[in-house]
Amino acid sequence: MDLTDWMYTLYPYAKSLHIMAVLSWMAGLFYLPRLFVYHVEQAVKVPETGPVFLTMEQKLMKVIMRPAMHTAWLAGLFIVFTPGMIDWSYIWPWTKGACVIGMTLFHTWLVWRIKDFEAGRNRLTGRQFRMANEVPTLLMVVIVISVIFKF
Repeated sequence: MDLTDWMYTLYPYAKSLHIMAVLSWMAGLFYLPRLFVYHVEQAVKVPETGPVFLTMEQKLMKVIMRPAMHTAWLAGLFIVFTPGMIDWSYIWPWTKGACVIGMTLFHTWLVWRIKDFEAGRNRLTGRQFRMANEVPTLLMVVIVISVIFKF
């Protein structure tokens, strides 16, 4: 069995793993900005809640989001490099790839926001975090349409 045969055999497993990892990553990308909203708005009212929110945010990032992102990327790259699975003459793989990079940049931005909360220097409001929460939704819409319709 050569490398290509091996990749074809593992392809459905990689695709399944990719879908599960993306679902977990997206759940975190949707939920973490919402936690930031509550952190900003409740910590003012009840200061003791600040450390509780920070712990929740850190664990969400470290235990769920970061491993899910890495798994989604690794499984996705396996899919991309499996010969004959992606037709690069279409636009959809390029739009999906650009959006995945956008998701990764948003993920990194969220990491920086956690660091701001840790250092006590968050300057964003609940409203700003609510608006930021729309970014992964828009990227997800483009990704799903791209993958389903394969333009």
